[in-house]
Amino acid sequence: MTPHRRRTTLSALAGTTLLVALAPAAAAAPSPDAVIAEVYGGGGNAGATLTTDFIELSSPSAVSLDGWSVQYLPASPSPTSRWQVTKLSGSIPAGKRYLVAQAKGGGGTVALPTPDATGTTNMSGTGGTVALVTNDQPLTCLTAADCAAVPVIRDLVGFGAAVVREGTAAPAASNTTSVARKADTDDNSADFTAGEPTPENSKGERPGGGEPGPAPEKARIHQIQGTTRLSPLVGKQVIDVPGVVTAVRAFGSSRGFWIQDAQPDTDPRTSEGLFVFTGTTTPNVKLGDAVLVAGKVAEFYPLASGETVATTANQSITQLTGAQWTVQSGGNAVPAAELLKPDTVPVSIAPSPGGNIEALALEPAKYALDFYESREGMRLRVDDARVVGATDDFNALWVTSKPGQNLTVRGGSNYQSYADANTGRIKIESLIPFAERPFPVANVGDRLTGTTEGPLDYSRFGGYVLQASALGEHVAGPVAPESTRKQREHELATATYNVENLSTKDTQAKFDRLAGAVVRNLASPDIVALEEIQDDNGSTNDSVVSAGETLRRFTDAIAAAGGPRYEWRQINPVDDADGGQPGGNIRVAFLFNPKRVSFVDRPGGDAVTPVTVQREHGRAKLSASPGRISPTDPAWQASRKPLVGEFRFPAQGPLQRSVFVIANHFNSKGGDQPLHGRIQPPVRSSETQRVAQAKLVRGFVDSLIKAERNANVVVLGDLNDFVFSPAVQTLVGPKALAAPMDRLPSGERYSYVYEGNSQTLDHILVGSRLLKRADLDVVHINAEFHDQASDHDPQVVRFLPRTGVDWLDDLEEFLHGLIP
Repeated sequence: MTPHRRRTTLSALAGTTLLVALAPAAAAAPSPDAVIAEVYGGGGNAGATLTTDFIELSSPSAVSLDGWSVQYLPASPSPTSRWQVTKLSGSIPAGKRYLVAQAKGGGGTVALPTPDATGTTNMSGTGGTVALVTNDQPLTCLTAADCAAVPVIRDLVGFGAAVVREGTAAPAASNTTSVARKADTDDNSADFTAGEPTPENSKGERPGGGEPGPAPEKARIHQIQGTTRLSPLVGKQVIDVPGVVTAVRAFGSSRGFWIQDAQPDTDPRTSEGLFVFTGTTTPNVKLGDAVLVAGKVAEFYPLASGETVATTANQSITQLTGAQWTVQSGGNAVPAAELLKPDTVPVSIAPSPGGNIEALALEPAKYALDFYESREGMRLRVDDARVVGATDDFNALWVTSKPGQNLTVRGGSNYQSYADANTGRIKIESLIPFAERPFPVANVGDRLTGTTEGPLDYSRFGGYVLQASALGEHVAGPVAPESTRKQREHELATATYNVENLSTKDTQAKFDRLAGAVVRNLASPDIVALEEIQDDNGSTNDSVVSAGETLRRFTDAIAAAGGPRYEWRQINPVDDADGGQPGGNIRVAFLFNPKRVSFVDRPGGDAVTPVTVQREHGRAKLSASPGRISPTDPAWQASRKPLVGEFRFPAQGPLQRSVFVIANHFNSKGGDQPLHGRIQPPVRSSETQRVAQAKLVRGFVDSLIKAERNANVVVLGDLNDFVFSPAVQTLVGPKALAAPMDRLPSGERYSYVYEGNSQTLDHILVGSRLLKRADLDVVHINAEFHDQASDHDPQVVRFLPRTGVDWLDDLEEFLHGLIP
């Protein structure tokens, strides 16, 4: 930076969903003085639309230009070159532009709007140097170093091949492009971009008789934020917005700083905090700076791939773009952070009008999302917070301000109904450089002791997020991976485990870790239903659909870990027909221990042939084993098809019982609207397909029970839905299936943690006549931990299969203590 200048940031348009304003790097010092905003030298040249060259100035506050000048020097000056001077008068209005017309060419068709000053300099269309000077005497410096030492130069831009410049030169212009400022770091190449010329005079007039833009308004933060989710001033230019800098985001593509009004109003609906967006350039402000900010009010919607502002369900962030600011003083006390106590955030998540809630007046005492919206950008604080969502790969975690809310036995927050979203949850990210303070690597049940505080932000990944400028100390909790008991001789142990896109492309370490869990944590179940087994070359998208190599590596790893030599059964899908990762040909598969259980192999099962239930000698049997349930039904489009297998337990002997196991992986929740979104209640669009899938599985179970009243039926897998969901409730019924999980304490009913909610996506259901014979254990080894082999916890059910002879079944239940 040249030490004699104090400078201010200007804006530029970048991105498709909002106006982006980039701010100076740390070396630049903001001031109310004018800067060069745009330079165009192609006016009237071949191909040009505009007839005239121009220089445009800008300032966040009114600046008198009486006695000042703009001056031009060729890109490669000779010792005899002279600066060409255009004298200025009048002033730049606050937040406006000042247009200086230069030489007019013979081409072009569009005149400039009425200029504020006029010169005769014929500037180059591709390169040169323009200086803003606080007097009207011609400069004499001809090198960058010499010009940097001239105190009357207020701003300078060299573009194209310019020798005199700040840092490196800005891009070259052309007959159809100008160079316009996007930042102010005293490096022209970083501060300017080439683009379509956009001349505008101090009245806001544009070429072709464009109407003047609206006059900027003075505003305070609460006036900008308003009493709904959308600013009443959106799209308007505001000036002299006062605030104290409370935090700075100095990394990433969404840099900027938060300000908070030290003199709040009395309306609880209006936030007193605001984000000032500076794009990819770090703003030169410090914590405690008192600033006056000018900029354009915008609502920024964080969008997922393929979304638009019209289609997204995410809420917006009110912010200032195109920002310029003046630091009035430094070292001021920042407003105190509001402490989130157990009773601070309402229990109800949001109003439920059945649509968009953006226009509704906020009710922060009634709804959690309204509470947070009324504090958007303001400093919040949690003390001694318990972690309810482990640190993810993006350096974020979840804590709760309501430690007693739906507490799990291991310290999480249990998601028990659509009406209770656990509103104590809040996401934590950090504004502290990781070199200075590494982000805590935390598991569910750990704590951040002391104070965690910072401004409230919003992200499509989880909604409201506290951007911590102070992080509590991480204290590890007592939670450790669980292990279940070994099944007894008379018990059949059947497990489900989503192994998260397991393929031959995975490391041996992943295979070994998953295998070790089967042996040590699950105690080597007799049958394991696996979800997310990929084909033999993983995500390579070709015609390969077999998964024998993937399953061989997995069973080899289990044997190496001391487990049984499992066999497997599965059906190869039609290529690219079952959803999941493109090319992966995801499917479900059975592993079974042949020393404990035998598999009944019946030919005929393939990717498209439906399995049916047959009755033989008063007992049910499958038409094909393994087989698929209604694989061509539209309910399974782009989704995994259920795999049905007929087993016998024990593996040998006169008391073998048939057991029918249905392994599932229902369609995902992709496309469902978020809990934190602007549509309330959120639309769960994926639920329709899962209900249809559940109906097909339920119908198959009904046919088994119709064929054999005491049939041993197990339906298990990743159903991608909750215990209380319509899909799962479609499966259960007094004469069909029962959920052993319902007999667990509520604080143990979960297998997955998402956005700080401990929830159940994986299920094991048994025939209702087996319920009292069944012992379910959800084995928590993954979901609560930062270091995961899979994002799902496995679970296992141990039960005594029925013989089908009532008096013998009663005797067995008595002998094994299942009935008095």
